[in-house]
Amino acid sequence: MTKQELIKKLSDIEWEDFEVKEAKVAIPKNSWETVSAFSNTAGGWLIFGVEKFGKGYDVVGVKNPEKIEQDFTTTLRGEKFNHKIKVKARKFNMEGKDVLAFYVPLSEKKPVYFNTPKNTFIRSASGDLRLTEAEVDSLYRDAAYGTKDKEKTSFSTDDLKKESLESYRGYLERINEKHPYGKVTTEAFLRKLRVIEGGKITIGGLLAFGTDDAVADYITDFRIDYLEIMGTSYSDAERRYEFRLMEYDNVYEYFFAIWERLRKKIDIPFAMKGPFRDEDQPQVIAAREALVNLLVHSDYFSPMKPRIRVFSDRIEFLNPGALPKPYEELRKSDISLPRNPILTKIFRVIKLAENAGYGFDKMFDGWLFHYPKEPVVDGGVDYYRITFPLELKKKDLKPKKVVRKGGQKEVVRKGGQILTEKQHELLNILKHNPKISRKEISAVLGINESAVQKRLDILKRKQVIKRVGPDKGGHWKVV
Repeated sequence: MTKQELIKKLSDIEWEDFEVKEAKVAIPKNSWETVSAFSNTAGGWLIFGVEKFGKGYDVVGVKNPEKIEQDFTTTLRGEKFNHKIKVKARKFNMEGKDVLAFYVPLSEKKPVYFNTPKNTFIRSASGDLRLTEAEVDSLYRDAAYGTKDKEKTSFSTDDLKKESLESYRGYLERINEKHPYGKVTTEAFLRKLRVIEGGKITIGGLLAFGTDDAVADYITDFRIDYLEIMGTSYSDAERRYEFRLMEYDNVYEYFFAIWERLRKKIDIPFAMKGPFRDEDQPQVIAAREALVNLLVHSDYFSPMKPRIRVFSDRIEFLNPGALPKPYEELRKSDISLPRNPILTKIFRVIKLAENAGYGFDKMFDGWLFHYPKEPVVDGGVDYYRITFPLELKKKDLKPKKVVRKGGQKEVVRKGGQILTEKQHELLNILKHNPKISRKEISAVLGINESAVQKRLDILKRKQVIKRVGPDKGGHWKVV
């Protein structure tokens, strides 16, 4: 029978992942690998009494189902595994034969292994996969999820970078001068942010504001990688990378250094917000959310480093440390499970982090506001990655090529019309805000209204724009 036929016969099971074992008279030894894998990955069903051959399945039955079930559940509650495992059991009669099904849940305590940590497995497309020692260490760190950055270090306030703290407090005052944290002493300020506890810096506080020497003493090879690659991969780029960010002392400094580069990679159409150009558009907020997500949810003790790679067709945010729950569950429920709660609070106070959850909706909905393809989330036992596609919809006004005439830079529009770069800039303004006034255009371009009128007249003569309706209450139409 096929997989679909088997699932149909076991119709009262909500199928997720599953594995079949023959188990005619005894529990197969490789069953323990599958139990470990299900416990460490996302849960799943282990079926006894079914044999798999190629892409097909054959019901062979379990000869003594009561004994097999008792032996299996007793072993899982015994000393074989490092954590006791409670399974849900079902018995089916198929083709006159007994079949047992056991649901092994995702464990809240990881890693789950039998006999020795070397017997730690996860599920992969090819079945049960044994983890390396480094991957097992990652699961141990995940067992302390949400508590590691609360631990105290041996450092004092002398090991905090004064310039970073002053910059943070100045930023807070600019965005919210009435925030209560802005009115307290420096020591009280650090206590409220939980940067210090009992006179000692917490790991979260050290990561956020520590000096280079202090952070390096506690976290070997601390860095956050940011690379720009002129191609869709390393292999099709002329050089391995065009730009690589220099190293900074702490997470707070990394945020602003990375964001200064990253925001320039986001397409920001011209739009007005009152009398000013709006550059804080949803797709920009989505990228900023992804950067903050990486900074507050990364496992900084992993040998893998937080990394942002900007390719010509996408931006990748790689977070060391796996998600605490499957991505679909986190997005559906917007569960608040920060890996580094102190770092999260530090960014939340200055309105750069979500109050709850991972901000997936803000990232995805914001990106789709401007780009046609939504971000993609994938990962493994010790990392997760969010990829933002940079592909844009085709735009008629996108410059076809640039030529030079008499020393002046000119743009050839689709259709053959030649405009100067300044005329093309004005054309884009009208495209994205047809109701904009001459006064507003003057403020945006930094020229007087008579110069604006001259450019408008030229565009009308070239028949690329026309006025619809009266001067007041009408709008511009790009032809």
